[in-house]
Amino acid sequence: MEKSTNNNLVTYDFPYPLYAMSFSRRSSDQLIAVGSFIEEYNNRVDILTFDNENLTLNPTPNLSFAHPYPPTKLMFQPSSSASSPILASSADYLRLYSLKNDSIELVSSLNNSKSSEFCAPLTSFDWNDFAPQRIGTSSIDTTCTIWDIEKGVVETQLIAHDKEVYDIAWGEAGVFASVSADGSVRIFDLRDKEHSTIVYESPEPDTPLLRLAWNKQDLRYIATTLMDSNKVVILDIRSPTMPVAELERHQASVNAVAWAPQSGRHICSAGDDAQALIWELPAVVGPNGIDPLTMYNAGSEINQLQWSAAQPEWIGITFSNKLQLLRV
Repeated sequence: MEKSTNNNLVTYDFPYPLYAMSFSRRSSDQLIAVGSFIEEYNNRVDILTFDNENLTLNPTPNLSFAHPYPPTKLMFQPSSSASSPILASSADYLRLYSLKNDSIELVSSLNNSKSSEFCAPLTSFDWNDFAPQRIGTSSIDTTCTIWDIEKGVVETQLIAHDKEVYDIAWGEAGVFASVSADGSVRIFDLRDKEHSTIVYESPEPDTPLLRLAWNKQDLRYIATTLMDSNKVVILDIRSPTMPVAELERHQASVNAVAWAPQSGRHICSAGDDAQALIWELPAVVGPNGIDPLTMYNAGSEINQLQWSAAQPEWIGITFSNKLQLLRV
């Protein structure tokens, strides 16, 4: 593994391609998890420490571990009084790992299939900020499953869409949204599980929606991306169906979006054009659309993007076999 740095950019090279990544949510930890993307059973998750003062990324071999299949998402526990950080991953199962000082322990391995030990692959998950015992997972079997991870049980399982569900995001403690191959964004309220609200549908029929990000600073806004599309669609859930903005300056498909953790008006997107773009949403979108505030060029297609909640001046991206941190 190799590392390189300048004052606004820290890079770490791995011996394999990367996809999933996550910043720890506690500034005291300064941990970053990255997952390999190898198209076979044996994959791995590496944990690095980020030294913000010296701008260095350092591996912690004792905390790195083998992982079945490439993780589709990694996420650290949002807020916790626990002495050691908890990391969740999705692939065939939802798994929870406890990171002790010098070791890693698999705390639970959760499978939502009642009929067999095999469950449909999980495409994504989201950890609830307001109710940290809750994780919602999305699956190719059209369902979303809400887990009570403290009890290790399914709180509820919903047939959420007509086709594969590709992403899920929490808004409030009991409200989540999901996107699917059926081309819709749907919002669910756990107090009324029988009904969902469709807040957006792809303009092109049967164009899947792949990614979803709920603005935690301003819960009116959700961002979504379409398969093989260069645009990010910004929705206001109070006035569904008509986007409030469409961000269309990427030159190729958008793969990831992340809202700024400290501002309700800023969002970052990244894609196959090897660019990460930061946008500021205006009060009113003009006829010519919106230009990004800043543009960053990576070495190749960007697979994943995370904006650090604990250190909001840093955005992390993965592309090829590299983890790169950008100071914004």
